[in-house]
Amino acid sequence: MTARLAAGPRTGPRPALSSAARLAPSAVRLVLAAAMALAAAALPAMEWPLPGAAVARNFGFNDGGRPGLGVALSGSGYALASGPGEIVFSSAGGSSGPGGAARFPSPLGVWAAVDHGNGLVSIYARLGSLGSGGAEEGPGGEGSGAEDQGLGQGARRGVFEAPFAVAQGDPIGAAGSSGWSGGGAGCYFMVYDRRERRWVNPAMVASPLPDAVAPQIHWAQLRAEDGSAAPVAPWQSVAQGRHGVVVSATDALSGGLGSGLAPHRIIVLANGAEIGRLSLETISARDGAMMVSRSGQAPARGVFAPFPAFEAGEAWLNRGQAIIEVIAQDIAGNYARIVAQITVE
Repeated sequence: MTARLAAGPRTGPRPALSSAARLAPSAVRLVLAAAMALAAAALPAMEWPLPGAAVARNFGFNDGGRPGLGVALSGSGYALASGPGEIVFSSAGGSSGPGGAARFPSPLGVWAAVDHGNGLVSIYARLGSLGSGGAEEGPGGEGSGAEDQGLGQGARRGVFEAPFAVAQGDPIGAAGSSGWSGGGAGCYFMVYDRRERRWVNPAMVASPLPDAVAPQIHWAQLRAEDGSAAPVAPWQSVAQGRHGVVVSATDALSGGLGSGLAPHRIIVLANGAEIGRLSLETISARDGAMMVSRSGQAPARGVFAPFPAFEAGEAWLNRGQAIIEVIAQDIAGNYARIVAQITVE
């Protein structure tokens, strides 16, 4: 059997693996897309804060062994409120005021948080300034630009006076590169669920971005407990025992809006049994450690340790022949897969 890479949908014979894998490629795509739609159905609809901006890094991106907790948008203009709510915290790089959080050092730079109710909070970070006055002061002095746009006293001291009501589409601040931006102007957009104490992938709640491009699986490895690694490739020989399945996969958006992004989900099967399902939908904190959804909850430290790849699952392999399948999927339902038969000695 040979390894095969497919960017769905496609046709042709497939190995007899799990019931999901036995479905036609188009059916697999529909099943996976339906599962994600159900997961997002209970969350309110939001809009992206920088319309038309490119995505430099997305949620779950492996950032040197740590998971990205938001989406880095690259663009200019104003970051707009993704939905109606109240600004409850803000920081303007040293300014303070009622509701300000500037006294807490943060890599977020200039930022503001909007409470949308039901425990959901959106965060707009690494901005150039708050309000709609832009980075430069208006002719009337500090904050005059914000007043002209109807934000009144909200950003006159460099921070919003919380609670400050905003409607969807109201300007939060100018795109910038404050904090740990590491790039040009833009906005770092995050969504936090206060009730469940977890970060939520903004792509789960925001309007879909154009995406007709399938992810790419660059390579997959079986890593033994002694540290040795073998590629998931046809007739590759590995020793029996426990192996971590490490996958290097990236995603892209249509129209050049993003590349080199993290996939939304990685699924690993061995002999038809699912041994790993890494879902980059939420990241939570437990006892001071970040946890990611991988067939349950797993420490993010281990999942993201094989930078820039991911440890997507674990397998106990016995002597004989084994079929390993890896599927990488984006949030739009596009997917890629590799299948290889290996020898376990």
